[in-house]
Formats: sequence, structure tokens, C-alpha cells
Amino acid sequence: MTPSDTPMIESLELLSDAVQPKPLFVLLHDAGGAALDMLAMGTVLGDAFAQAAVVIPEGLVGPASETGDVTALAKRVEKLVTFLWEQQQRFGVLQSDTALVGFGAGATLALALSNARDGLVGRVLAFGGGYAVLPAAAPKLITLHLLHGQLDTVMPAERIRQDYAHLMELGADATLDVASRLGHELHPALMDQAVTRLQTCVPLRFWKAA
Repeated sequence: MTPSDTPMIESLELLSDAVQPKPLFVLLHDAGGAALDMLAMGTVLGDAFAQAAVVIPEGLVGPASETGDVTALAKRVEKLVTFLWEQQQRFGVLQSDTALVGFGAGATLALALSNARDGLVGRVLAFGGGYAVLPAAAPKLITLHLLHGQLDTVMPAERIRQDYAHLMELGADATLDVASRLGHELHPALMDQAVTRLQTCVPLRFWKAA
């Protein structure tokens, strides 16, 4: 896979030679960051899923101050909804075969989308970020993967454990991985664990259907 810029949208892309890409990964950088910050994560995903399309948009994530602003975050979610729908149509990828991956404020935005639009993606992977508003009900069509550093001082790991405990009380399909020696960083160890989760975790809804 090789990176390329598309003139249609402001994003960085890693595209395979597949006529029908699957899955579609959309990656969201942290507040104050750039699409290039997520390139290593995109490369890991592209290497693990040879038929995938990886799209890393620039600027969908707002400043850090917006992560606690419910109104501003809701507007960001709607922009993200439109972007995701456009990419799914562009590549011909089902919503269930779409994964949203975010780091920091990008993770908060991804989790906010899972609250607002259940089923628009099949999975959300949240690195170093948590909920701005805890869900009142668990998403039925989205599997959530929380990945965090124990030494994270931006978003304390204990906060993420509380988020995860809340998800478990709601009966959500979710996993939590906390790396003991890592801080607020998109570390290769967490990236590798994310791939493991994607490759080995069968969504709970499939088990229930069986």
C-alpha cells in the first residue's frame, strides 16, 4: 500500500489494488494534529488487511476545547456522518465493514458518533480518548475497542476504566486494553493489539444471532 492525496477531499489515503475494497478504515487524528499523525496506524492496518481502503481525513476533529462542548461535538459528528457515508458510497463498502479509528480527541469524536448513529460503522477503535457524554444505551450494531496507556495524563486510564464499566453495565459489545508503561501515545504495541482485536473478536451480535 502506498499513500496518496485525493483532490476530492482533504485526506491522506492508503489504497490497495482491490476492485472492491474491504474493510474501510477511517482514521481521526488528535486535536491540533494532522492526518500524517495517523499514517503509522494506517500502514499497520493496511498491512494486516490487504484488501482494505484506509482514509485519514484532515480537520474533521476540532480543537481540544470542543471535546467537552456537547453542541460543538454534535456538529462535528454530523460532519463525520456525511464524510463516512460519502466514503462508503465511493468504495462500495457496507456500513458493517467500516471501522472508525480515533486517537485522543479523534477517539472522543468516534465514540460520540457511536452514540448518535448506531450501525453507521461496524467497529470503533478509541485510542487515548473517552466519552464526552456517556451513552444511555449500548450500541447494538457497533463493537467498541478501547485502547489506552496506563500513564496517560491527558485522559487518565481510570476514567477509561469507568467508561468501560459503564458499557459493561449496559451490555455493550466492548473490549478494553490498557498498556501499563505507555502514556498518551499511539504506540506500536497498542496498534498491534488493535489488529489482534479486529482479527479475533467476533462481534457479539453474531454470536447472539447464531
